[in-house]
Amino acid sequence: MCRLFGMSGGDHPVRATFWLLEAPDSLARQSRREPDGTGLGWFGADGRPHLSKQPLAAYEDQEFAGRARELQSTVFLAHIRYATTGGLDVANTHPFEQRGRLFAHNGVILELERLERELGDDRALVSGDTDSERLFALVTREIERHGGDVGAGVAAAARWVAAELPLYAINVILGTPDGLWALRYPDTHELWVLERGAGGPGGNRHLDAASAAGTVRVRSEPLSRHPSVIVASERMDEDPGWRLLDPGELLHVGPALQVESSIVLDRPPAHPLTLADLDPTAAAAQAPPGVETGSDVNP
Repeated sequence: MCRLFGMSGGDHPVRATFWLLEAPDSLARQSRREPDGTGLGWFGADGRPHLSKQPLAAYEDQEFAGRARELQSTVFLAHIRYATTGGLDVANTHPFEQRGRLFAHNGVILELERLERELGDDRALVSGDTDSERLFALVTREIERHGGDVGAGVAAAARWVAAELPLYAINVILGTPDGLWALRYPDTHELWVLERGAGGPGGNRHLDAASAAGTVRVRSEPLSRHPSVIVASERMDEDPGWRLLDPGELLHVGPALQVESSIVLDRPPAHPLTLADLDPTAAAAQAPPGVETGSDVNP
């Protein structure tokens, strides 16, 4: 299953160190579950987005996968990809950038030709082959149609997809220099949020969080003194404040770390997909750890 991670320090730039596919037990074994790409996105002091993406598994390029990346930003996105659509190419590796925004997705959407017809001229926003980047283009178009309101754009795009296209999941995280948005839909995959106070539960501890599968780890000493909000595909530490987003819930983290959420999709998809409906590669990418799909994802 692909992993999503987003973190906001509000209007306070946070220095953090990231490791992708730095498994605490067996790097080779864990990375083979997500072998197709890793990516980081962040914003510079001037508000411009930056991307560092690699379309290879850790066992093919351990130097890249194990390298610590020390960055400073108000908002960060990280993604570990197991491909469902699109080949092993930088253009197909998350996060994606459009119009100064960053975006990452976990899920599957089918009938992409219909989505492309809906995009029309906005198909030009897409440079790769993935359903995720086409979904992002729809989000970008809807944001502009809603006068720059990011939340309204995400909700409108998700509603159109839920009503019109076969889908397995559209869990997404979108970042701007001063905001973070996250959508969980439907209940297929989990998506968690942590509103972390300065120093964590004890009030004096830096952030050192890692996914259980070892695919994402982040450490930040300044967060011993500053609050933050984290969104991730799974709980990443022992903090009791982690909360599972409800299906259809859209979360927004503002520049003062104010957190707002609402249910923007209150019905199941019109054309829901199950793992059995997906091709073996997509099913292996979307299956939770330990679920057999008939595809050998751990050779």
